[in-house]
Order: sequence, then C-alpha cells, then structure tokens
Amino acid sequence: MAELVGSIAPMVTPFLEDGSFDETTFRELIEWHIDSGTHGISCTGTTGEPSSLSIAERKHIMEVTVDQVRGRVPTVLGTGSTHFEETMELTLHAQKIGADAALVIVPYYSKPSQEGLYQHFCSVADAVDIPIVIYNIPGRTGVNMEPTTMARLRKNCPNIIGVKESNKNFEQISHVLHACGRDFNVYSGIEELCYPMLALGGKGHISATANLMPREVSELYNLCAAGKWEAARDLHFQLLEINQALFWETNPGPLKACMAMMGKIRPVIRKPLVLPDDEMQDKLRNVLQKYSLI
Repeated sequence: MAELVGSIAPMVTPFLEDGSFDETTFRELIEWHIDSGTHGISCTGTTGEPSSLSIAERKHIMEVTVDQVRGRVPTVLGTGSTHFEETMELTLHAQKIGADAALVIVPYYSKPSQEGLYQHFCSVADAVDIPIVIYNIPGRTGVNMEPTTMARLRKNCPNIIGVKESNKNFEQISHVLHACGRDFNVYSGIEELCYPMLALGGKGHISATANLMPREVSELYNLCAAGKWEAARDLHFQLLEINQALFWETNPGPLKACMAMMGKIRPVIRKPLVLPDDEMQDKLRNVLQKYSLI
C-alpha cells in the first residue's frame, strides 16, 4: 500500500430531508474530491456518522464508494464497530467489494484492555487479506491503543499496515513510529497536527477539513512530499482557523452546517447529533467568508 499516502478525505454521509441516504449528492462529492486532487477516499468513519447508520446502510455506502471511485484513487472504508461480529461482517464485505483498505476503529464504550484490543484486531486481520488501518481516537472510544500494542499487531499481522492517529497527545506519534518502525503508515486524524505529523514521517492525513477545502488539504501533503516545508508551514497556518472551527462542536455538526452553506449538501444530520444553533452558524459563516468559501 505504498500508494496510500496524502489526503484521504473522510466523507460525510449526506442525507435527504427525510433522513435517508442522498446517494446522488454523495457521488457528486466523490467526483469533486477526485477533481480537486484528493489522494484517497474514506467513508463511514467518524465524519460519516457510522453509529447512526444501519449495517445495511453502511454496506450500501461502501459499495457506492467503490463503484464511484472506480479505482482512480485508493478507497479506505470504515468497517469498525464496538461489536466484534459487526466489525468482522463489515470488514469482510469491504474485501468482497474490492476496497483497497479497511479503517477499523478501536472498539468504543466497552473500554477493552490492551490484550483485548490485540485479540480483537488480530482476529479481524486474520479473517481478511486486505490492508487494515487501525483507527485510534481515544476521545471517542475512551481507550488509547498503546504503541506497544500496535507493535505487536504489526509484527504478528502483516496486513495491519498503519494507524489513523486521532490522538491529541502528540508524543504518542514518535513512540508509535519508534515501536512499529518508521515505515509504518501513520495518518493524522487531528486537523491541526497534519503538518507536524508529516514532519515526523507520517504518510498523510484523514482530515475533515478536506470536505470543505480538498485542494488545499491535498496540497499540504504535496508540498511536504516535494520538500517545500516553508510553503507547507504557511499553508498549515492558513488552515488553522477553519481546522479549529470545525470542532467548536462535535464533528460532523459544524462541518455539515458549513457544507450546507456552501450548497454541497442538505443541512441534515441524524440524532442524537444536531446541527449548531443559529449563533454558532453565524460564527461558522464568518469563517467561511474569510476563506472565500461562500
């Protein structure tokens, strides 16, 4: 998976007014990403509201993603769940439909031990041949996968090829690369850490901001890959305000509000998440205007 680098856009799941999946808009968004230089497409991750989707809906969205991308860029499908059997079912389905990799989240709510995490991921990896990217997001799952656990998985499961680190403890990144080897694929899941992650040897980022500014978020990687670190640093600071704004409330609430203001999707999100109130939307609108997005 040497080609799984750069900006891998974590797609929102657009809905119609009745709350059903808006497939037409989703396909249009994929085309916009590819035309804008996005290096890979991910769906049904945190930004795609997977916990609000049925298993059948998740499978369908995964199928639409692979069908629309048509091999032009890698597809990284979110298949994880707090439920082991669901994770197995979805990951096997990702393999069946031709996904390039599966993004498997650390099980949430149950707060397993490190041994529990190891056995969970080993079992999933043993069941499939496609590459697996661990999704480590302690703020959502309540547990951090330690670098030593990742190193065990890397050693014993050849198809576990990397991790999406949504860990605000930036020290962890150096320890992951040290424990797993600097050729381990580490992707930033924290928008404000995309640039420093690349500086440490990360392979790219899975950033919600790509849903608003796909060309710029891709260019951040391109500049670093070309050794243009000063220009990349400038772009990092240029993106700083919008990166922060998208997390003023729980993702993807602010993001979906912004995309609706831009005319990209309908302003619909599934409960228990809700869109920001009018005051917050005014603040988000001001940020979008600063970036000339509306």
